[in-house]
Amino acid sequence: MAGLGADRQEEGGARADRLETLDTHLIAAHGQSRKVFDLIRAPAEAAGFEIVRVRYGLHDGHTLQIMAERADGSMKVADCETLSNLLSAILDVEDPIAGEYNLEVSSAGIDRPLTRPKDFERWQGFETKIELSEAIDGRKRFRGILHGFENGEVLIEHDVEGFSEPQVIGLPFRQVGEAKLTMSDDLIRESLKRRDREGPSDGE
Repeated sequence: MAGLGADRQEEGGARADRLETLDTHLIAAHGQSRKVFDLIRAPAEAAGFEIVRVRYGLHDGHTLQIMAERADGSMKVADCETLSNLLSAILDVEDPIAGEYNLEVSSAGIDRPLTRPKDFERWQGFETKIELSEAIDGRKRFRGILHGFENGEVLIEHDVEGFSEPQVIGLPFRQVGEAKLTMSDDLIRESLKRRDREGPSDGE
């Protein structure tokens, strides 16, 4: 029985590892980005920041872009500077990327990427564009009003053949390759409202 219990513990640990990978696959996929994310996640969270997305090779091919925010979704200029100094020190010591590169730490922006289940909850009611890694019924790209996240699926309002009105459909989170908000006047107004509730930006 002891052996069976150990096997179950190992299976449980493997399942936790798979869920961890699933939950963060949009934050950092594989390769250098994943290596950096695994390195900086814990220290960033200890300092009060959540990593939204890590991408390497943007712009000139030598830029490491790290998007982050506080738990409430805010990210001021001073926050970017604080996090940049923290991560620079870690990356200089650990040296996960060979050669020279530019570190760019920023907020997620208004037309932000959606990378975590809570992002799809927080921004429901706004239009989003989603691209799947695997097609569903021959389709990879979807665009519509976001209706949150439920049971491992992203809920989005979309035209469905056979229905006169758009329907709310579920897209498996594990198959989402990219998701971001669509810029609109409503989104800009809501982003400004949320910023005002969080307090004035630095220098205001």
